[in-house]
Amino acid sequence: MGVTAVLALPLLLLGISGLLFIYQEVSRLWSKSAVQNKVVVITDAISGLGKECARVFHTGGARLVLCGKNWEQLEDLYDALISVADPSKTFTPKLVFLDLADISCVQDVAKEALGCYGCVDILVHNASVKVKGPADKISLELDRRIMDANYFGPITLTKVLLPNMISRRTGQIVLVNNIQGKLGVPFRTAYAASKHAALGFFDCLRAEVEEYDVVVSTVSPTFIRSSNVLPGRGGWQASICKFFSRKLTYGAHPVDVAEEVMRTVRRKKQEVFMANPVPKAAVYLRTFFPEFFFAVVACGVKERLSVPEEG
Repeated sequence: MGVTAVLALPLLLLGISGLLFIYQEVSRLWSKSAVQNKVVVITDAISGLGKECARVFHTGGARLVLCGKNWEQLEDLYDALISVADPSKTFTPKLVFLDLADISCVQDVAKEALGCYGCVDILVHNASVKVKGPADKISLELDRRIMDANYFGPITLTKVLLPNMISRRTGQIVLVNNIQGKLGVPFRTAYAASKHAALGFFDCLRAEVEEYDVVVSTVSPTFIRSSNVLPGRGGWQASICKFFSRKLTYGAHPVDVAEEVMRTVRRKKQEVFMANPVPKAAVYLRTFFPEFFFAVVACGVKERLSVPEEG
């Protein structure tokens, strides 16, 4: 009996490993089939997350339209994708210069992106501009620029490309948002406002276009490589705030987010919230126990910040 148990355990582990390998391979092939030959537009493709999204979609055989506001970096990304790709299984990416903060040019650039292949199957909104500082120290001009880049730019691009999806009765729009579309953190008023606005727009749009078989998805990770002001030494309130602040700022890796975007496209999921238990608990507290949540957040606001440069 003991010998049988000893022999059964390695076989069981081997069997589980084999099943996991098969599952991963099937998922990988399924992901490829979901985007193969599809026209995919990715904004801010030169960012860390944008590059990873470009990589997974390019590997999957998508026809990429990569958008960014730095032409040299776009060309570098193009070279990197081409150098590792199998030309018999992938398409040469198209490059489009796009600065979503420049609203006056977004419509024309959107038409250029649409003209690359005559249609768009998947639109991935990845571009985002961040700013941190006290509300009274951030100019209205900077507030407007944040709203242009994070809200008006994406919805302008969407409004130009959406009629094509509706007329073809197919398509998917993926908004890569942020936890601040669900709750606000001090010293990020403009950024949180833009993320709330974007999430509200695409939540409404989801219901409007469902009858045309157009899918609207939102992927909301926690902060990625951002920093918060942590309170100094103090009482239990400061300790709680410091704990929440550290946990809320623990961001997902760009590779993980890109893979989640691919899964969202493949499964046509409507909403994904990428977070560890503490940010999820914070959203729960904000919804059901707002006074407690506000007290925890406010206890950490002990210092005034100078307005840092845009990141």
